Amino acid sequence: MASFTISARAEQHANLRPLSILRDLPAVADLIEMCFSSTMDNEGKRYVQDMRRAGRDNSFLQWANRAAESTSLPLTGYVWEENGKIVGNASLVPFRNNHQRVYLIANVAVHPEHRRKGIARILTERAIQHAHEKKIKNIWLHVRDDNPGAIELYSKLGFVERARRTSWQASTDSNAPTLKTDIVITNRNPRDWETQLDWLTRLYPDLLSWHRNWSFNSLRPGFLNWLYLFFIDMSVRQWTAVKTDSNAMEASLAWIPNGRGESLYPAISERSDPDALTALLLRARRDLHQHYPSIALEFPAGEFDRAIHAAGFKSLRTLIWMQATL
Repeated sequence: MASFTISARAEQHANLRPLSILRDLPAVADLIEMCFSSTMDNEGKRYVQDMRRAGRDNSFLQWANRAAESTSLPLTGYVWEENGKIVGNASLVPFRNNHQRVYLIANVAVHPEHRRKGIARILTERAIQHAHEKKIKNIWLHVRDDNPGAIELYSKLGFVERARRTSWQASTDSNAPTLKTDIVITNRNPRDWETQLDWLTRLYPDLLSWHRNWSFNSLRPGFLNWLYLFFIDMSVRQWTAVKTDSNAMEASLAWIPNGRGESLYPAISERSDPDALTALLLRARRDLHQHYPSIALEFPAGEFDRAIHAAGFKSLRTLIWMQATL
């Protein structure tokens, strides 16, 4: 159980104020893009675009001003102003986990010309205080693993590391190479479902499902699930990597379309042949060429990094997930 003491400076500083949805969204979007553009994936870029678009939509702004505490959007937070210009931001995003409210502190950004002044700490402390005022018990945030200063700050504030996950991206390519190996790629066999689900549960844990909303029900074998997918017009793709000498599943890969192209879910055990994952990802790059120009996945950091890289995927960033309990 962490104990937080919020300084009077954090609560009363003249440069610190609550985010105003009605006027601040475009400036906050500009700040986020400036600070994080080098590691933004497609979803991050859409996020910034949506924020700018929302800032111009009067009907959305009126709704958002009423729904800030009840929707999983970054509509609550605090900004830091210098001479009328927003140079710092911390967003608070509400989620639900097992019927309890959870806050994610996100978009902690400070303009490069105003760093090392303690602004990020004050913003984070005020966000924590806000959660306390709303009687929120669990707060989460994520921070890049190559940002030791921020990691140290959050640790001092009582946050504890819970997971590390890397985001990967690759272009699709109908001419992507085929790996020369004793592994064959086939369609997923229904008999492998229980093993696949067990591996997916390990790699995509419930601990983080409140944020990612992972659901693998669409991957279940059987006529009823096929019929359901048919009626909702969802075309799920699944592949399995099998050793030719044993006919045993080494790994599987699922593509669950969600309109973004970032829907690859590998399932693999810690003892599996890394070539199985490489072969599966290369197959996905070829087969999905007509659907999306690029594809992406998120995966536990360090696990099979070389195998993913060997399939032509580029590491965008590794995020450390940290949690604090009030």
